[in-house]
Amino acid sequence: MPAFDDSDFGVDTSLTQIKSKDSTLLQKVKSNGSHTVGSYGSTLSIPGGASLHQSIEVPATRSSISDTTPYMHNLSLSPSMKDRRGSRNSFGVSLPIPRSHRQSRLSSVYSAEGRPERPGMPPIQPTREILASHVQDMSTEKVKAAKDIAFVFDIDGVLVHGDRLIPEGKRVLDILNGDNELGIKIPHIFLTNGSGKPEQARVQQLSNILHSPISTDQFIQSHTPMRALAEYYDTVLVVGGEGYRCREFAEEYGFKNIVVPNDIIAWDPTIAPYRVFTPEERATSRPGDFAKTKIDAIMVFSDSRDYATDMQIIMDLLRSENGRLGTVAKDPESQRIPIYFSQGDMLCPTEHPIPRMSQGAFRIGLEAMYKALTGVELERVVYGKPELATYKYADEVITSWMDQIHNEEKLPKNIYMIGDNPASDIIGGNMYGWNTCLVRTGVYQGEGNDENNPASFGVFVNVLEAVKTAVRNELGQDFIFEFNDKINPVLHGNGASAIE
Repeated sequence: MPAFDDSDFGVDTSLTQIKSKDSTLLQKVKSNGSHTVGSYGSTLSIPGGASLHQSIEVPATRSSISDTTPYMHNLSLSPSMKDRRGSRNSFGVSLPIPRSHRQSRLSSVYSAEGRPERPGMPPIQPTREILASHVQDMSTEKVKAAKDIAFVFDIDGVLVHGDRLIPEGKRVLDILNGDNELGIKIPHIFLTNGSGKPEQARVQQLSNILHSPISTDQFIQSHTPMRALAEYYDTVLVVGGEGYRCREFAEEYGFKNIVVPNDIIAWDPTIAPYRVFTPEERATSRPGDFAKTKIDAIMVFSDSRDYATDMQIIMDLLRSENGRLGTVAKDPESQRIPIYFSQGDMLCPTEHPIPRMSQGAFRIGLEAMYKALTGVELERVVYGKPELATYKYADEVITSWMDQIHNEEKLPKNIYMIGDNPASDIIGGNMYGWNTCLVRTGVYQGEGNDENNPASFGVFVNVLEAVKTAVRNELGQDFIFEFNDKINPVLHGNGASAIE
């Protein structure tokens, strides 16, 4: 894999010292004018109602305002395009992605009802296909321009909220799949920091929600490019997701020896003293003698469902001698095994009205804990948006999809990224040179454009308005977003022949 320098991102990579927001609170605060109640200022009041003789005010030794900034990487501290490190992982090396031309073993297409379909196309309608072909023959310039557009969609907060459809999402896919004046399929793929399911299962789920056929060949989850890591490591700890799903798709990716936290707890329950391990979990686990097993790397594929257990096991491995549980390394830096995260989003839109914490929150907690216990920074690799490797991989997927739907293996010139998160969708698209559209149906709810990571093409109320504006920008303001099935390209409306 080629290495990428900071200069490849076109941003200033100088690191600046970031001061704690509590630095101005280092002062003595008097209570009742007589005694010191703490070395830091306090913003939390003591609940009232208790008699002065029934309680004792004990001086606080730390601020009530949490201050994790000394423990975070600059990437975690500064998600802004203005002052963050150039979206590069802290190792300063390239992230492996699958080699093109992609021959997906997951290549299959699902309709809204789960039936196999043709890639990105509605059920076969010969009459419409013939009419569309004639229309396109008479509009060669517009067809050429349409093939030079591609859309890249985030999913959660743009097309869906959890399992609930955002209504404009279905109409957008109808238009791009051919319900437009040319009857032409406009290339589009799906690029999400979502994770935790095999691609095939997730695509079938999305097809059902969106009532539109989607192919695995136009779909990228945060951990999809991580399949390339199977060539590098023999035994890996896989973390996150529901049940054993992450183990399942890690096996599909080609990883050989896969360990999950439940396997380790079945081997030694004392490693997670507060975990209630059920008989059903024990029966489905794969215990081994992990004191003699060398784990080569840690893969956080999805959001943790048990922070306490997962953090404990990951910390044990990061502090071990070359990935052997039950040992503690004398030098945590030289003997530390690598850890990979599939994405870095702090928040994720769900059916809940307020976005929920995502994998980035888990990572930052782990970074802070590691620094507190070892005194050194945790080096880790983060895939997903806005990392460069993810966008390089997206280029390959778009090119492959163009080949499938138009028999033209090329990358369109005008690519539009549509997302709801300025700190991942927009910053990544901007740095990669794509046109970026920010929608207000997910994480971003602000007025105007985002100050730190502004969308280059604009802010829109929903995905439909973003797509219509982008298409009209490329194909003309008079472009019609509906195909007329009654049109006859040979005869005009009065029955006169269009051919003299």
